[in-house]
Formats: sequence, C-alpha cells, structure tokens
Amino acid sequence: MQEHNEVELIVVTGMSGAGKTVAAQCFEDLGYFCVDNLPPILITKFAELLGQSNGKLQKVALIIDLRGRAFFSTLLDSLKQLEEQFGIRHRILFLEADDNTLVRRYKETRRRHPLAKDGTPLDGIRQERLLLQELRERANDVIDTSRLRPLELKQKIQALQKQTDSKNDAFVTFMSFGFKHGIPIDADLVFDVRFLPNPHYIDELRPQTGREKIVSDYVMKWDETKLFLEKLKDLLTFLIPQYKKEGKSQLVVAIGCTGGKHRSVAIAEHLYHTLKDQERCQVKHRDMEKGG
Repeated sequence: MQEHNEVELIVVTGMSGAGKTVAAQCFEDLGYFCVDNLPPILITKFAELLGQSNGKLQKVALIIDLRGRAFFSTLLDSLKQLEEQFGIRHRILFLEADDNTLVRRYKETRRRHPLAKDGTPLDGIRQERLLLQELRERANDVIDTSRLRPLELKQKIQALQKQTDSKNDAFVTFMSFGFKHGIPIDADLVFDVRFLPNPHYIDELRPQTGREKIVSDYVMKWDETKLFLEKLKDLLTFLIPQYKKEGKSQLVVAIGCTGGKHRSVAIAEHLYHTLKDQERCQVKHRDMEKGG
C-alpha cells in the first residue's frame, strides 16, 4: 500500500442546490485545494497525482455530486479503495435542504435539476434523495442549509473545521429537543423520553426548565428514569468508540420530550455531566426557550 497519510481529504457532496458551490469557496479560503465535479471513478487516479506532489497538497476538498451521475454509483467503492490502496482517510460533508427550499432556489436561478429532464424540479429532488440516502448515512457531518444564508453556511463550515482541527477524537453533542418542534435533522441517535412523568403538569415546575434543580430532581427520582439512564449510558459507552472508529468528527445524541423544556433538558444535562470526563462533549438545548 502506498501511504499518503499526511493528506487531509474532505468529500463535499449532497443535494443539488444545497450550497456546494459556497462550501467549495469556503474550503478554498481555508487553504484547501478544491476539485469540483471530479468523477468518482477518477478518485484513485487523483490519489496517484497527490503522491507526485511531494507533500505540496496536504489539504484537499473534492466536490462531488450527481452532475457526474454516470459514475456516481462508484463513489463509495472509490473512497474505500482510496483508504485501502493509498492509506488516505476521508471525511464526508453532506449538504442538504428541504424540498420547498430547493424548489425555490431552482426557480430563482432558472436552472434545471440534473435529474428532472422531463419533469418538475420536485421530481428530480425526490429522485435525488433516494439516490443519496446511503451516502448521507455514511456522512461524517450533515449541514441543513434550508435557513442558512451563504455567509452563515461559511461560518458553520469554519466552526466545524475548527472543531475537527482541534481534536482527533469524536465530539459528542447531547441535544435536547421537543418532538412538537420536529426532530433535529443533524441527529445521529434519537431517544424519546416522553414515557417519563411530565413536570409540565406540576404547577410549580411548569415555568421552570430541566436545568433547574427542582425540575431535575423530579425527573430523576423515578425508578424508570434511573433504569433508562443506566441502560442508555451502557449503550453510549459501547457506541461512541464505534463511531470514532468509523471516523465521525461529530456525534449528535438527541433527547426528545414533548416540548423540549423539562424532561429532555434534564436528561441531556445529566448525560453531559456524567460523561464529560470521559469524552469531549457539550450540551445544547434547542427548544428549551420555546415553552413546554
């Protein structure tokens, strides 16, 4: 095996119209050598050229999408060969957006979706989602650009790179949320705690959040809470090293209750404080201020 371990390779892919052009510009600003629309079948040939650069190309971003759809099915095989033959590990950044946003963007630019030759943009978008489903599941990072302006997308990518550059370990985010506000689109693991007794129905607890001790004590006092946390911590202790082994740079563990104010917040806080000495992690509360 020819080794190019010093090369940092990022594959930028995702839905057409989700912002890959902006992402390419951002990676260029970050000092990456960017190659747009490289057919996946040529990835190994490109790796050979990297070996002839005498270390001058150490940070590379490949922007790959369905414009090269005749070769797109070979992408995952080509990336596997890249690691096995050349020792180059990669990260996949997947950009996506909801259907309405993508349709609007196509109408604004008056461009035709690459898979919608004879149909509407929505027909092409739905077909593309199916084709990209496995690739999205393999992605190390997923960014939903539906509500992001180009500058905000660049800032998000820059923040993501800073996190990745500052560690060689997985970074776990415990995120609380409310199901009535929707499941976080970037969640890797989702756990539903709506089976626990709800502080919302206790008058003195309703205005508080799960970060308050009085609410946390209420959530934690039940036998089912204790048993759930015991089993969940065992599961996470097993799963986190497996995600690290697969090269994920971020792992989002989403904890959901009805409104995202009480039970999910208390559980996410508990997991964070329990595991922060073992893992590089943080806690976020997406819907805590929206009400229970």
